[in-house]
Amino acid sequence: MRFLAGLFALLAAFFPGAAPAQVVDGAVPGRAAAASVTDPENILVLDLSTGGRVRIWLRPDVAPKMVERVKTLARQRFYDGLAFHRVIDGFMAQGGDPKGDGTGGSPLPDLPAEFNYLPHVRGAVSAARAEAENSANSQFFIVFQPRFALDKKYTVFGRVIDGMQYVDAIERGEPPASPSRILRAYVLADNPPPYVAQPSLPLPAPASTLLPLPTGPAAATPKSAPSPKPVRRAARKATRR
Repeated sequence: MRFLAGLFALLAAFFPGAAPAQVVDGAVPGRAAAASVTDPENILVLDLSTGGRVRIWLRPDVAPKMVERVKTLARQRFYDGLAFHRVIDGFMAQGGDPKGDGTGGSPLPDLPAEFNYLPHVRGAVSAARAEAENSANSQFFIVFQPRFALDKKYTVFGRVIDGMQYVDAIERGEPPASPSRILRAYVLADNPPPYVAQPSLPLPAPASTLLPLPTGPAAATPKSAPSPKPVRRAARKATRR
């Protein structure tokens, strides 16, 4: 053991970058501490039409503006009744658009990018956006399978910690024929009532979006559009996700 300790000290002396980060009380030096996974103020609750309740652990330590935005919109009941308008099997489910076609957002201003070290693993919740990096607003997507090509290109602001089976059950399609919906969105600190199933609602308009599509196990490329300039305005809000 002394030999190994001495070896690590020698490596650290000659190669400072090779020394592992020291973790104290669950925190890494130089990084803000993550909210507790049991902190009700940072748990987003989504009651889905797929049959149950989803809990999302929010991460204000890495994406404070996006976390504050979704909490504000949830408390304003903005997300209630909105459809998952673009759902790709093996990739992600996207929602949060009041227009239901990928071009909408909230009345609030767009947010600056908060790209961070959190990966797009299964259950990751990330902000959708347009081609412009500083264009996230209300839309978001939940990842079905790891998609690391999106890392540091989209703002991961949370992760599903309970109810992923209800996310897996979201109807696929672009748009889905019978879209799954967010029945109600809550912040857990606001003491949401028990889950109550509701009948599904009709889908608004066809979807149009520029969120990158997967082309391989760990790759994604932008979805093509008829012509860049005519769709730029729509795409700006379409990828607000």
